[in-house]
Amino acid sequence: MNKRTLPPGFRPVRRDQLREERGHDSYRNLQKPPEPAACDACGALFHGGRWQWGERPADAAGVACPACRRVRDRFPAGFLHVGGAFAAARRDEIETLLRQRAAREKATHPLARIMAVEENGDGLLVTTTDLHLARDLGEALQHAYQGALELHYSDAEMRLRAYWRRD
Repeated sequence: MNKRTLPPGFRPVRRDQLREERGHDSYRNLQKPPEPAACDACGALFHGGRWQWGERPADAAGVACPACRRVRDRFPAGFLHVGGAFAAARRDEIETLLRQRAAREKATHPLARIMAVEENGDGLLVTTTDLHLARDLGEALQHAYQGALELHYSDAEMRLRAYWRRD
């Protein structure tokens, strides 16, 4: 197809140009760690190009995984704000649900963890090392208890703020 037969307003994708990254995540490694590598804090292994759980090899290089660096720096990627009268009345039940869901996610994705669960005004503030985990926790609350879930992504900061509320 030549340029004269393209629909108006259509521009073909050029693969020979450098594109500016959509968002910057300072905790994403620019270079892969040497393999095998293991996080000194949590024991997660970097093997086969990804972080996973397993037995630490004797020759593994000691590194800090992105999740442990986020926890150390207190710089969450995801925030889940849980609020409303329903949440206040069932605080323990909701926190148990969130921790169980996070533990299930952490079993397959070592970098997805809850950093903290804190009292926040009329509810809870849950901070996570992974923005997808914050979304998943909000969706778990909505699935279990209905309520209203709002997701606010910040592409420039690679962060998510999720708000779940039920009165």
